[in-house]
Amino acid sequence: MNCLCNRSTIPFFYAFLAPKITPAPHVYAVPCPCRHPRLHSRIQLSFYRLSCQAKFAAESADDVSFSLRVVPPNLLAAEKEEAKAVLTLFLKKQGLSNAVAARTINKSEPFINHLVSKLHSIHKSRYLVGRELTTLEIRDALIPYLESLHEEYGEVLVNMVENFPNPPIEEGQYKKLQDAPAEERSAPPDSTPDSTLISKKQRALARVTKFDPVGKLPPHIDYLTELGMELEMIKEVTRKFPAFAYYSLERKVKPVIEFLLDLGVPKSDIPTILCKRPQLCGISLSDNLIPTMRFLENLGVDKRQWAKVIYRFPALLTYSRQKLKATVDFLYEMGLSPEDVGKILTRCPHIISYSVEDNLRPTAEYFRSLGVDIAILLPRSPQTFGLSIEANLKPVTEFFRERGYSIKDVATMISRYGALYTFSLVDNLIPKWEFFLTMDYPKSELIKFPQYFGYSLEDRIKPRYEIVKNSGVRLLLNQMLSLSEREFNKALERKLKKNS
Repeated sequence: MNCLCNRSTIPFFYAFLAPKITPAPHVYAVPCPCRHPRLHSRIQLSFYRLSCQAKFAAESADDVSFSLRVVPPNLLAAEKEEAKAVLTLFLKKQGLSNAVAARTINKSEPFINHLVSKLHSIHKSRYLVGRELTTLEIRDALIPYLESLHEEYGEVLVNMVENFPNPPIEEGQYKKLQDAPAEERSAPPDSTPDSTLISKKQRALARVTKFDPVGKLPPHIDYLTELGMELEMIKEVTRKFPAFAYYSLERKVKPVIEFLLDLGVPKSDIPTILCKRPQLCGISLSDNLIPTMRFLENLGVDKRQWAKVIYRFPALLTYSRQKLKATVDFLYEMGLSPEDVGKILTRCPHIISYSVEDNLRPTAEYFRSLGVDIAILLPRSPQTFGLSIEANLKPVTEFFRERGYSIKDVATMISRYGALYTFSLVDNLIPKWEFFLTMDYPKSELIKFPQYFGYSLEDRIKPRYEIVKNSGVRLLLNQMLSLSEREFNKALERKLKKNS
């Protein structure tokens, strides 16, 4: 049988696999892998390790060079200590004890250097102008990167950190290569990003649906189903966030859920909250969640409303303090009072997810160009500031301008009814405008009462107008729509008596 292996690769691995054999010049005395499966497995694992080493080296080479040229040695030493502190904190949040985390740090010098290089890559422009980073900036740069690694490597993250840049080899992987058929052993591993992601999701899904010998699901999955979270919902969460499959029940999931229940979150809301932000279960209560909540309370969040705030936007508790403060500083810059800031964070916590420079500030500038007072509009309709200027705001402005309203009229309408710009042109504004034209009201009524567009056309506007028309009386648009059923009937009776 002819040998099918690529012998051109053999000299490359010879130094790793056969260092004691000295071949004659130009003759490679390496056993043929096709006839020695164990040797072939070792070649594949070596190739896997070297591929991952090359990957990390490619990511870091330019940055290491940058670090050596630009960053002074004393600053490099300080940043290494900062990186060690961030990594220690992160490992402890994953459940490691102080002693185990310290041992891991002592074994991880190459990975610490890699973190420092990563830091320089993220903030290269700041170093070039001689600006040093604060501790908070270093944390905000490295924590998301560590979280991405944790999501990728899961339970073997510590192995990866300690053996960097060698990749972690999961238990049994070496034996699987040995026992695999020859055609599988000789095939190169599929390491494309898509296949890696699919494989990771498949492993995670298999973990959350795996029954033990007595027919029970993993402890944290069993616990969640008892809370009312259906298995299909858990699988959907795992598809979006595979690391969820590896959370410990006692160290991660249960403490967070019990904390939420103690805050007053209804048990029935827990599945929805976890679907929106499963990462909550991976965050330390003492080191992150509780301090973040206290920080937000100091910024004005009503602590009596935490159950509602978390249900509306659980991601609020996963943002960095730097991000939270940047949004609040912007609100104060716009002239809002501390009371208004607190109300916005409590009623519309989603505003934290909007970029100050990409969303909030440009939107504020657009409404100012119309003559709108931002300090009035923001508290009334903070959700408006998450809309696209080109796709949402400008078309609504043009809609009213084309129908004869001035810029000043539009500014008055949006100031009186901030939600006006959140409505769809096709599904809301156009059909309601067309019906408005059939009613005997002047266009100025909409300037006085733009809330007209917030009422249901079929359930409120048409039925109420039909009653008024059949009664032969006339009510202001505001009276016709905003009054309760009882007050509406009273207003009709008064009008009828006055006309009789």
